[in-house]
Amino acid sequence: MRPLRYSINVTLDGCCHHEAGLPPDEESMRYWTAEMQRADALLFGRVTYGMMEGAWRQPATGTWPAWMEEWEVPFAEAIDRAKKYVVSSTLGGVDWNAELVQGAVGQAVQRLKQEPGEGLWVGGVRLPLTLAGLGLIDEYEFLVQPVLAGHGPTLLAGLSERIQLELVDRHEFRSGVVAMRYRPTQAAANVGRAADGSTVRPVTGKHQSLSQKRS
Repeated sequence: MRPLRYSINVTLDGCCHHEAGLPPDEESMRYWTAEMQRADALLFGRVTYGMMEGAWRQPATGTWPAWMEEWEVPFAEAIDRAKKYVVSSTLGGVDWNAELVQGAVGQAVQRLKQEPGEGLWVGGVRLPLTLAGLGLIDEYEFLVQPVLAGHGPTLLAGLSERIQLELVDRHEFRSGVVAMRYRPTQAAANVGRAADGSTVRPVTGKHQSLSQKRS
């Protein structure tokens, strides 16, 4: 089963608006390019897909726009050619090497995870919130910006269950940005969601002894 990774820029006070952090530089774009390259496919919601397509889709002329710096081109090329899945109930169709995902999002993403490969990558705000609540995200990567935004949206606001994470990697950029990579602890990973949205927890430790006493 291939893991699902979630990466996003977030300010010190938790704002995840795409314009709240530092402007991209050559070092950060190399980092994001590597993230795109190591994913088998990218998973977007409707809004994030539209934003990414508008910014990074290669024009029909084959020439990148004049505003794009030379060090941004490798990222643009990586995301442009990547396989994409778009979760939406309102879009009639997608292109840009993309496939539309409709219906029960949890079941659809679980099927994608069961395919062989190195891993999937999800971006955005609302779709990752849903997937986190379903226990489907295997790795969280937060690029913490040295900025206080003073406003939202706030990262994963509205999450229905507390998720405990363990730090597995840390990388500091010259700009002061710090990339923090986390994975859910085993206890968090064992908490899932049933088809009706209710929480499913394993019977372990103290809960197990209580169950045994009742039997």
